[in-house]
Amino acid sequence: MPPAVVRRETMFNSGQLPKFENQQFKVTDDDFQIYMIPTAEIPLNGLHSEEILPEESLPLRYIAYTPCFRREAGAAGSQERGLIRTHQFNKVEMFCFTKPEDSPKIFDEMMASAEEILRGLGLHYRNMLLVTGDMSFAAARTVDIEVWLPGQNRYYEVSSISNCTDYQSRRSNTRFRRNDEKLELVHTLNGSGLATSRLMVALLENNQNADGSVNIPTVLQPYLGGITKLGG
Repeated sequence: MPPAVVRRETMFNSGQLPKFENQQFKVTDDDFQIYMIPTAEIPLNGLHSEEILPEESLPLRYIAYTPCFRREAGAAGSQERGLIRTHQFNKVEMFCFTKPEDSPKIFDEMMASAEEILRGLGLHYRNMLLVTGDMSFAAARTVDIEVWLPGQNRYYEVSSISNCTDYQSRRSNTRFRRNDEKLELVHTLNGSGLATSRLMVALLENNQNADGSVNIPTVLQPYLGGITKLGG
């Protein structure tokens, strides 16, 4: 559970600034300029800033669970109300520091982790490879995992997996030494373990019955004392 507020340089090192300045909540006074994190990717990327990592320690995989805060500037309309788009939501974040040659494999593993959860929940989803114009400038490859929301009659993103190669590590100066040779920049990857508020909409809408009751997916029933249905 990393900090929910970070310094400006931590935001810059992860690629959030300066481009996404208007999307951030920040606190500025005579002593501080701090930002509320839009995703745990930011503090996770900062964990090893200015460090030289041992080659044998890679890959370093992290999981964080944090609140996320976003201004969502420009987002409006009836389809964006309720749990679809909020200024605060909770999210599990996957993050990895790895050697350059291993980052494509790690990307596939992160995709598989997010997809496994959706399959377990029985939700219909699709994977969308983003074109360059839709990606963050920090990413070299991004795939959005989108789940079907019947009430919206469209797919909505619940996870986004990105390989940032050495963009973030170049800003944060996170390196490793291979076989006692020269230093190299690590590759960083990040991905949502699924955004909980929007996922709740998918669970409710896709499992609702005609009488208004909602079936509980089998994998969640043990966490609810064996309850198989809500309401009705």
